[in-house]
Amino acid sequence: MRTLKFERPTPFTYATLIIVSAIALAPFVYMVSISLASGATVDKAAFTLFPTEWNWSNLSDLFTTRLPVGRFMVNSLIIATLSSIGMVLSSTLVGYAFARMRAPGKNFLFFVILATMMLPTQITMIPQFLMFREIGWVNTYLPLIVPNFFASAYNVFLVRQFVSRLPGELDEAAQIDGLGFFGIFRRIMVPMLFPIMVAVFIFTFTWNWGDFMHPLIYLSDQSDYPMALGVQYLVSTGESLQSPPWNTVMAGSLVMTVPMVVLYYLGQRYIYEMNLVGGSAGVK
Repeated sequence: MRTLKFERPTPFTYATLIIVSAIALAPFVYMVSISLASGATVDKAAFTLFPTEWNWSNLSDLFTTRLPVGRFMVNSLIIATLSSIGMVLSSTLVGYAFARMRAPGKNFLFFVILATMMLPTQITMIPQFLMFREIGWVNTYLPLIVPNFFASAYNVFLVRQFVSRLPGELDEAAQIDGLGFFGIFRRIMVPMLFPIMVAVFIFTFTWNWGDFMHPLIYLSDQSDYPMALGVQYLVSTGESLQSPPWNTVMAGSLVMTVPMVVLYYLGQRYIYEMNLVGGSAGVK
């Protein structure tokens, strides 16, 4: 294995990154600006890119609307956390099995799983709804959580590629010591797979935290709505024939965004380790 060499970034690289970052952050800054705007500014729709008003009370007023915003946040946390735990458990087991176990037709089955990534989500929505309705799961969190315990093609591929770059001698040494498949996975692989497990957790949590379509399909009780669906209903809290309270709506969007920023900040080190291990282990 040869040593990786990293070139020193040039001023042009820094300038490009600053410009791209500024473009990417512009919508977020605009959202913050609207969320801090006053009611008069909302009525005139005189919003500015950078904040010129600092009405922090908009954030507290968010939780005093006729909608149970606090409950929405708890619902989102329940759905996203349980879904992420299920996805981490299932994807790591399936990905490890595809990378290490020997079975006839394994590669063909793996390609079939990857082929499901080409199916748009909209194609399976109606069959899934009919199936979950038949077993009585509609208007519960089960259709939003349980499917994550059966892994996903993308995360299985991600884990398989990560495990494939780890030395196979570790498994052989563990087998000599008398460990079986699950023993090797639990004692040897799980500590080494921690970066990829954190990455899968963050990806799944982010997806389920911001998912709007599936809760809209399966949930009909307003008290069960997650925050992504609840923010949409904030648009209808305004008076008739008046524009929606966009400062309140953007305050809700800001409240939704902050946990994701914090989660990524706490887990970015593991995502970096995942990329480092995956990239360097493949260089020989």
